[in-house]
Amino acid sequence: MMTPDKLFDLTGKVALVTGGATGIGRMAAEGLIAAGARVLIASRKAAACEAVANELNAMGYIGKAEGFGGDVASEEGIAALVAEVESRTDKLHILMNNAGRSWGAPLGQHPYDAWDKLLKLNVQGMFHLTQSLLPLLLKAANAADPARVVNVGSVMGDLPKGTTTYSYAVSKGAVHHMTRVLSNDLAPEFITVNALAPGPFPSNMTDFALGSEEGRAQSAKGVPLGRVGSPEDIAGAMQFLCSRAGAYVSGAILPLSGGMQSSTQISLFNEDL
Repeated sequence: MMTPDKLFDLTGKVALVTGGATGIGRMAAEGLIAAGARVLIASRKAAACEAVANELNAMGYIGKAEGFGGDVASEEGIAALVAEVESRTDKLHILMNNAGRSWGAPLGQHPYDAWDKLLKLNVQGMFHLTQSLLPLLLKAANAADPARVVNVGSVMGDLPKGTTTYSYAVSKGAVHHMTRVLSNDLAPEFITVNALAPGPFPSNMTDFALGSEEGRAQSAKGVPLGRVGSPEDIAGAMQFLCSRAGAYVSGAILPLSGGMQSSTQISLFNEDL
């Protein structure tokens, strides 16, 4: 039986984080490395992944990082990424499907191509990469310590709060449902599948809104806890879901949104007005 002081220990685990050079992916990678994991960081920009891996390795954590290029937006790119992962490890304990893109345009101007580009990467690519890595995940899986898949969704996949981000919000709603479907199929194989549903977090994708103190303060007004997300929020959630502490959790959509998923503007009966 594992002692409580080891519940969040990831020593000996191998993880792949897609889109891991920036934003939520980088936050997650650091959290996994800090807990002892060997983390493979991949994105379309190989140089950026290598640089981030070097930065993380210089921080003195017990885990280690490796950075390389990998594209989840095409079948050929996924095949190349899977081959690269297979060349580095014979089993995969953790897969974080974080690679994704966004698009914003007002109703009436939202382009046809936006749907194809976002669904191909955010949904189709996520599913196909997971499917392609199943052999490595199965080799790492057992009843006491399942392999883990963590998908990155969004608060906008649950709530109609993403003004103008129609294709993005719908793609993240699909990610949440795909998470439940895959959990249903893979839990009997000792692979848990969960999703993060972040609210506002500073990243390259949200820099247009959260790139300044003023922007972060404005966004925080819509968050019940009164602040935007921090790297520790992502790192802690990943350490929980990927360690013994989270071994009995599957099919969950974990809201990392400061209470946004359960907030309403006014009471149904207006007693506070």
